Amino acid sequence: MLYVERVRELRNDHDLNQTQVAKAIHVAQTTYSDYEKGKVRIPVECLIQLAKFYNVDMNYITGVSDIPRPFPV
Repeated sequence: MLYVERVRELRNDHDLNQTQVAKAIHVAQTTYSDYEKGKVRIPVECLIQLAKFYNVDMNYITGVSDIPRPFPV
């Protein structure tokens, strides 16, 4: 699974809209929308923020693993 698909899936699974997630990771909604569409690569810093926000490790959020382990503390 591509990481943009995983990010979209996580947002939908948590019943959140793009504006809510964008606010949580401190980007504009339009920027976040571009991330989900794959128009712009998600910077590593934002991927880390998303992993923390959803409490999943980076392997899951990037699509390397299909097992959602908690974000390491």
